[in-house]
Amino acid sequence: MRRKSFAILTFSAALGLLTVGCNDKSDPQAQAPPPLRVESLQDRNVFEVERPERFQLSQAVAHTAAPELKVTGTVNPDVSRTVPVISLATGRVVEIDARLGDVVKKGQRLLRVQSADISGAFSDYRKAVADEKLANTQLDRSKLLYDRGAISQNDLQIAQDTEDKAKVDVETTVAKLRVLGNPNLEQPNDIVDIRAPISGVITDQQVTNAAGVQGLSSPNPFTISDLSSVWILCDVYENDLADVHLGEKAEIRLNAYPDRTFTGTISNIGPVLDANIRTAKVRIEVQNPGLMHLGMFVTATFHGQRKETRAAIPATAILHLHDRDWVYVPENGKQFRRVQVVGGDMLADGMQEITSGVSPGQQVVANALEFQNTVEQ
Repeated sequence: MRRKSFAILTFSAALGLLTVGCNDKSDPQAQAPPPLRVESLQDRNVFEVERPERFQLSQAVAHTAAPELKVTGTVNPDVSRTVPVISLATGRVVEIDARLGDVVKKGQRLLRVQSADISGAFSDYRKAVADEKLANTQLDRSKLLYDRGAISQNDLQIAQDTEDKAKVDVETTVAKLRVLGNPNLEQPNDIVDIRAPISGVITDQQVTNAAGVQGLSSPNPFTISDLSSVWILCDVYENDLADVHLGEKAEIRLNAYPDRTFTGTISNIGPVLDANIRTAKVRIEVQNPGLMHLGMFVTATFHGQRKETRAAIPATAILHLHDRDWVYVPENGKQFRRVQVVGGDMLADGMQEITSGVSPGQQVVANALEFQNTVEQ
């Protein structure tokens, strides 16, 4: 009897397990994962206020202007106005009368060089003078003898030729002394004065006291630059070269004098691009009123030829936050959206140009700072 009961229980349990297995196969959603819930997050650039009429709105107006391209550059000397100071005489520096950065005038003495070349040139000059004197005496004697029939015409011509060659030697030695820098033919001196060839500023110095000067083979003792006109060299990216044209004007602002504006002319656009940063050198010639120093950083603005219509809004409607510019635009109901914009130049009557982010006719909050302080409370 117990065995029969145990068999019945075993059969019932097996039948129950079989029923559960059949139910699982017939219902595929029983083992499916729960559905995914999507929750929308609050937009951080949308703000809702209770009384939106408290904030005055301003409408963006249309502003027509030419596109501008702003690049950075440096002040450089005009190569055509930069002149090296050279010494043709080889010798030792015995005196220096100017230094790097000094303003000098044309003809001003810069340094003195003691040179043996001057002594040799004076020796050649004196020999040439003595030879010319002797040749002149012989020519006078030959003319006298020829008049009396003592010598032939050929001998007279030889004497005349000797005199002419002696005069050439004198002129050559005199020119050599002047080239070496000592034109005083009466008092021989082995000291050469090196003078400034132009007026300007000494921008390079390669000589010191007691240093040696090796003539044209050595570095130039000084370099003088006329800074009344300078070059502004800028790097313009390849994609922006279409807005730069030869002969057009460019506005120059110095970082040291941001309130001063200078005008220059584009004189050259580099034909070769920098392979690393893909930029071309653009040269602008500017008259220097005396404020531009070599190496100064500048900002150059190029104006395009075509006109564009942009938006203009009050400067107070722009909020500078996290190194970006923002405005507040009204939306449905009591909501305002914070929109990022790109500010342009300041205009008259407290207006500012907007290059992107706001279109003409669109409304913005007139005082962005006041609105920001209200929503933060």
